[in-house]
Amino acid sequence: MSRSAQEEISTDQEYRLLEQVDRLSRHRNGRRAVHVHLSRLRSENRRDHHLRIAASTFENQVRAFEGQLFQLANQDLFFIYRDVHPSEIDEAVMRLRYLFTDDPLVQDSDETDGFCTWYDLERQYDDLRASAQALYEDAQRRQKRLAQIAGTGQTSKTPINAHRLGELIDIIAKADLSNLLRRQAVFAILTTQPPQPLFRELFISIGDLQKLVLPNYDILANRWLFQYLTETLDKRMLAMLSKNDDPAISNSFSLNLNVSTILSKEFMAFDSSLKAGARGTIVIELQMLDVYADIAAFTFARDFARERGYRLCLDGLNELTLPIVDREQLGIDLVKLQWKPNMADDRLPEKKAKIRDMVERTGKTKVIMCHVDTEEALRFGHSIGLAMYQGRFIDQLVAPRNAANRPR
Repeated sequence: MSRSAQEEISTDQEYRLLEQVDRLSRHRNGRRAVHVHLSRLRSENRRDHHLRIAASTFENQVRAFEGQLFQLANQDLFFIYRDVHPSEIDEAVMRLRYLFTDDPLVQDSDETDGFCTWYDLERQYDDLRASAQALYEDAQRRQKRLAQIAGTGQTSKTPINAHRLGELIDIIAKADLSNLLRRQAVFAILTTQPPQPLFRELFISIGDLQKLVLPNYDILANRWLFQYLTETLDKRMLAMLSKNDDPAISNSFSLNLNVSTILSKEFMAFDSSLKAGARGTIVIELQMLDVYADIAAFTFARDFARERGYRLCLDGLNELTLPIVDREQLGIDLVKLQWKPNMADDRLPEKKAKIRDMVERTGKTKVIMCHVDTEEALRFGHSIGLAMYQGRFIDQLVAPRNAANRPR
């Protein structure tokens, strides 16, 4: 089977998978494989940190059980192993399911769903061989399509490369990003009282940044480069806030940061710029996946931040991941629970009771319901005892009052 140099780069893992399957044709005894279909997840669940953590899930099995892991160009994982008790791999796949519990692919799944495909090489070798061949051919076709698009100058967005990312970062370093700064408040809302603002989340709109600077490039296409971009934006945001004299964002706000950013010199400079007492009004939001990707780094960053007086919030939780997070053990002050319409399914009253119990265990005054974009979400939050909310519906709810209070 001959391949061009360009195909060797773009289909390397698929070709190696196919070679390995061919090599095992006479050594099937005790061999098994699992194909994890990460490519079927929603795009927001296939970013760099998701896939990096997913691949690391099999690291112990690769070392201990003569396993081989293939990370395919379509973002799938293919793991071939031998002489492993099924529970060892079941545990790894279950951790992956927990990792992506907010994705419909996992929520609607059962043991034979589209999230993963299992193979016993003694009985299903031909199926495995056909799957490996199809993956290799798909990768070849994808490479050819990309080459055609590049050659014909079609208007679809070009995946960003390191050179363009360098240009973008240079622009970010010099540009005034204040017009891309967005704010969305977290409110305390009790049924008998008007909403009271608690703090405002500050963030730079990635979508608006792309439209403004590189409209013809897809900055999400390369997982590693996008991760580097978010870390760069973190630091640029901190530098911007360090020099900002706007009293509206001098306290009572939150920042969504990477764990690594808290340990950076830019954060130290930001910390030094704060007025006395301001730290106690600032919330640092951390993504669940980032926290669990390197728990040691998180623990160090957490202890530093809390010692300085900051509050910490764990973002990215849903009704399926909330039960596996012990807020007090993690040393986190607040958590954000993402609203999903299926949480209020009247056909499943036991689900509501379970969510209410989880909220009680976490602490009703420690849970913020976010993505509250409908009145139904607010009603559900009140029904399970929550008082803190964030989302477009809340913004619309308070907009008339804010307009009436503005000086004329």
